Amino acid sequence: MIFIRRFALAFLILGVSATLLSACADVPKSPAEKAEYENTNDPLEPVNRTIFDVNDFLDRLLFRPVAELYRWTIPPGLRDRIAGIVTNMKEPVILANNLLQGEITRAGYTAERFALNTTIGIGGMWDVAGMWRGVYQQTGDFGQTLYAWGFGPGPYIVIPFYGPSNIRDGIGLGVDGVMSPWPYVVAASGAGHVIQNEYWIASYAGDGIVRREQNIEALDALRSGSLDFYAQMRSVYRQYRDKQLGNESTEGMPKFEDYQ
Repeated sequence: MIFIRRFALAFLILGVSATLLSACADVPKSPAEKAEYENTNDPLEPVNRTIFDVNDFLDRLLFRPVAELYRWTIPPGLRDRIAGIVTNMKEPVILANNLLQGEITRAGYTAERFALNTTIGIGGMWDVAGMWRGVYQQTGDFGQTLYAWGFGPGPYIVIPFYGPSNIRDGIGLGVDGVMSPWPYVVAASGAGHVIQNEYWIASYAGDGIVRREQNIEALDALRSGSLDFYAQMRSVYRQYRDKQLGNESTEGMPKFEDYQ
């Protein structure tokens, strides 16, 4: 629990700090530059670009090679089973956010998926709900919940080791960590804080490796085809996030698996 509280608090502090810094940022004076500045909504761009460059360096040095190693050493069928488990473990948080948003129908689909895939699908290794019932995973995170409650996104930010986000979604990411039932399951088993922390590290590392392996080609294509990789990633993040929020289509964009 200590790790979770620190995790959530870190994002809260990040949100407050970014908001205060954005208030101090220099706003362009000319109407054209001011309009572009407001449309970009990236008042912390110099800081964000630095964090983005560090993230990209670590991705080239560590994350992508690990994802490639994972792809080379684990057979496709087994990778699918692992990805299914990782996906299934997210369903309780999606369910909670569906309910908080008042999306009762979507909550029903999520509950059905979790019940079927956890039991008949053996912990989510097989997507029984999708194959048999045509019930596929819904979207649902606390950043989306805040959006449904009327909260704006706030300034664009780049989170270390995570990537593109904004103030609302950054805070939501921390709250989703608190919502997840699995640390409490670990605690109920009698494990101490050290074991819980190890679980969180393993959980985030496993999820990150699975998602990075699924997106090797898409990110390579985006990086090689971009004159400004930072700006392109900012645009891709916003378009995918808008699609999750039901605001616009991503037709013609590169496909990312579980980008957010």
